[in-house]
Amino acid sequence: MNQKSTPLLSALISHHNQQPTSFHVPGHKYGRFFPEIGQSYYEKILSIDVTELTGLDDLHDPSGPIYEAEKLLSNLYDSERSFFLVNGSTVGNLAMVLSVCEANDIVFVQRNCHKSIMNALEIVGARPVFLTPEFESELNVATYLDDETVIQAFSRYPKGKALILTNPNYYGHTRNLESLISIAHDYHIPVLVDEAHGAHFGIGSPFPPSAIQVGADIVIQSAHKTLPAMTMGSYLHFQSSYVSLEKLQFYLRALQSSSPSYPIMASLDLARYYVANIMENERENIHQSIKNFTNQIDHIPQLKLVYANDGNLMQDPLKITVQSTCQLSGYELQTIFEEKGLYVELSDPFNILLILPLGVFDYSYQLQNIKDALSYFHPVDSREKYVRDIKNLTLSSEFPYSYLELKRYKTRKMNIADCEGRLAAQAVTPYPPGIPVLIKGEIVKRESIEYIMLLKRMGAKIQGFDPDNNMFIFEEQEES
Repeated sequence: MNQKSTPLLSALISHHNQQPTSFHVPGHKYGRFFPEIGQSYYEKILSIDVTELTGLDDLHDPSGPIYEAEKLLSNLYDSERSFFLVNGSTVGNLAMVLSVCEANDIVFVQRNCHKSIMNALEIVGARPVFLTPEFESELNVATYLDDETVIQAFSRYPKGKALILTNPNYYGHTRNLESLISIAHDYHIPVLVDEAHGAHFGIGSPFPPSAIQVGADIVIQSAHKTLPAMTMGSYLHFQSSYVSLEKLQFYLRALQSSSPSYPIMASLDLARYYVANIMENERENIHQSIKNFTNQIDHIPQLKLVYANDGNLMQDPLKITVQSTCQLSGYELQTIFEEKGLYVELSDPFNILLILPLGVFDYSYQLQNIKDALSYFHPVDSREKYVRDIKNLTLSSEFPYSYLELKRYKTRKMNIADCEGRLAAQAVTPYPPGIPVLIKGEIVKRESIEYIMLLKRMGAKIQGFDPDNNMFIFEEQEES
């Protein structure tokens, strides 16, 4: 197939060049009716912000340029079918879980998953079996599932319906999933992979392989995270004899907007084009640009590049994890960076995370700003790590009920300090990365409470409890 073509973008440009008159939605009429204060920012993009007109196809029943664009996407990633998502990877995660699971089904879930996976499990009323991932001690983050952990879970719960993995994690740690997928398929269990941060995977060295290349049944990718796509633009890749394609397509139609954004879809078409071009030309130049940047970061005495020690892990080159050598937490380091106009992807008690572009970039100006920002701080020989003994970071879970069973219980609000041993009635989630410390329906542990309060004291943004530290828990008695 011709990966140099952009069928959807080309169709939109052709439509625009006809200088059409709009007697249809949206109401801005190709940007002609739009507040002047925003006109200069929106003018160009509004000229292709259209609806399902003749020649522009329909996302929910594609047969024209959207269909051709999705075929090119499938060809590039070597999937059976690939789909554009305009509601982010969240809608892909929802659709893939609902297409496989029903009420009270046992589902194996990697515990350091995104909240959208847990929302999908709750919607369907599944009975999740959360599997504890390995823990990377250098960065203090959860990483991947070990094969033996999965084998033991399959043996204990022989009626499991799906294995849901998150790979890579937010920090760019990824493992080759081929053995895990093979194990699951030996048990006739489909493998669903949230690969939100790996839309650029599979383009060749030095980037890791994509889960779709090693046999996963459904793979979700947030194109907007690392590719030149607009926010909310994502991909879903399908190749499975265990999952109904028709059922998956039903949920995509049901959950995605019936008025999908053409600018977002066109940017997905362009992102695929961009990746195809990189595969032919630019990987080594990009890698060299990244190495130049990391080498210079490594020579700033107040900073330390941090890498995983686990030999089973591969590192996404676009993800750079940095710690301070000056007894600064990640949150403090983030604040210092922002004072110089440098905005990082996330911070945690230990680290800040930088996501670099999938392209060649001159970082000289940014590096000088970083040096200026840190010039008032002095490295020390050693620094006290925050809460090294908090083991809930391994994200182990006790989940005694299915989500369907939890619907029978009342809830009430309590101070989080008094919730130990009770069932959480809501998720408590630092955001980013969007991985819940507490899941709705799991038993609240003292370690979890201590970690949540530590995050709050350090300035983390946390969803799931109010300013007075109250959260909802389930009552012990069923409703009458």
